[in-house]
Amino acid sequence: MHTPDTTFAMTPEQLREHAGQACALLKALANEDRLMLLCQIASRQRLNVSELENATGIRQPTLSQQLAVLRQEALVTTEKEGKYVFYRLANEDVVRIMHTLWDIYCAAPAPSRQTHAPEA
Repeated sequence: MHTPDTTFAMTPEQLREHAGQACALLKALANEDRLMLLCQIASRQRLNVSELENATGIRQPTLSQQLAVLRQEALVTTEKEGKYVFYRLANEDVVRIMHTLWDIYCAAPAPSRQTHAPEA
């Protein structure tokens, strides 16, 4: 279990700013298409639009719209090579979050992990 470091106490203003940043990130992640795109990019380092379409089944124009949101929210960056535009996760924080989500929701469940609600 992770214990917060209490050696650096934030002011209420700093807490509010950080909470605002976290809320913006969570809002961007709270969309199935965007989350699927980020998971695919995280698992393969970088992908172009055709690869993302094949991997997720998300079709145009939805794919372009969601990639635009991810760029606008600074969750992905682009890199042009010839006629292809490749997408990669924007920074180490996004990588860490996506790996955590992958471990919780996509990795093989641990034998002790309960996969459904207990019967009453």
